[in-house]
Amino acid sequence: MSDLILRPSWRFVRRHPAHFIAFGGGIGLVPFAPGTWGTLIAFPLYWIAAPFLAPTEFLVLVCVLFGLGVWACGVTGRAIGASDHGGMVWDETVAFLLVLFLAPATLAWQAAAFVLFRLIDIAKPQPIRYYERRFRNGFGVMLDDLVAAFFTLVILAIAKIVIEAMA
Repeated sequence: MSDLILRPSWRFVRRHPAHFIAFGGGIGLVPFAPGTWGTLIAFPLYWIAAPFLAPTEFLVLVCVLFGLGVWACGVTGRAIGASDHGGMVWDETVAFLLVLFLAPATLAWQAAAFVLFRLIDIAKPQPIRYYERRFRNGFGVMLDDLVAAFFTLVILAIAKIVIEAMA
């Protein structure tokens, strides 16, 4: 196993395709709130891909990106010496792509989804914290954000029902 790399560099990110993917093309190197920046990259990816893909194709894309993330985050975590380094942001990107796909397609709902997803991902309420501790390597890195996406979508669905009932 490699020595612990506390501050990965551009050189590290470019050294292996898995590192580049796990670090969101380098976004994970941002010194403050890398997870937030990783979540933000989902917006342009969604806006570019969604108009060209049927719903089933988009969901297949998210599944492929999830699998790619399991591999990339696993390889990168081993190279860094930390299974879920804060600079690995691919998990946030992929999970939030799913949220954007399923949330109402308005800027207000997408902004609310972004804030809610970040709050849940940062707070890691149960069972997210359990999954984060139970599953290691790339799968665990990707899974806890997928569960955060699920919670985000449930809360958004409840909010939408309440708002529509009040109208």
